[in-house]
Amino acid sequence: MRKLLTYFILPIVILGLAYLLFRSINEPVKFQNELKQRSNVAIEQLKDIRTLQVTYKDTYGHYAPVMDSLVEFYNKGKITIMRQIGSEDDSTAVLHTEAVKKSLKNLKGEQLQAKLYELYEKGDNKLIIRIPQLTDVRDTLFHNRPGFDVNKLRYIPFSDGDTVIMKSIVKQVSGVDVPLFEAKMPFWQLLKGMDRQQIVNLVSEREDTDRYPGLMVGSVDNANNNAGNWE
Repeated sequence: MRKLLTYFILPIVILGLAYLLFRSINEPVKFQNELKQRSNVAIEQLKDIRTLQVTYKDTYGHYAPVMDSLVEFYNKGKITIMRQIGSEDDSTAVLHTEAVKKSLKNLKGEQLQAKLYELYEKGDNKLIIRIPQLTDVRDTLFHNRPGFDVNKLRYIPFSDGDTVIMKSIVKQVSGVDVPLFEAKMPFWQLLKGMDRQQIVNLVSEREDTDRYPGLMVGSVDNANNNAGNWE
């Protein structure tokens, strides 16, 4: 009986304890690695939402209230960009442009730029001009991202179809109307399918320290310059 205990049962118990010890150490490490990987994907998506929202506000004076508005803006909207002719690193062109502007001192703003462009089209290629140009949003934002799909911005990654929580308001700050927006991805949705107890611990730790239990960009409670809570 003693030999049975020594040679068979005891090694099994030791192996079992070693496995439990390994698991207790490995599971948190595995969770943190996957948390980081999923968070990186979510952060890029929240940054894209922020970029689109800021462009929307620059166009309309307020943020989009719902994701459908952002998607339509990307697909069908137009924005004004500044097209620059000439280089400000060319000192000769800079001096020449300043001289021409002085000769046209009675013209200001758009009239001045229009006159400079007229001179450029007539052959003065030493001018530096900034010309407003209307262009499609989709040809300006994310056009260098192969496979970019604006429709995917509405869904929390890894969540099997749960949608990003987005909100926008206009709030009085020091007597001034300030447009604000926020977009949120709760950990319960972002980390769906991962170890439940680890998610409970993470959410509790965030709530205990008065932090949002997930990833978010912007805030409708405080003007934070559209910062992300990971920054």
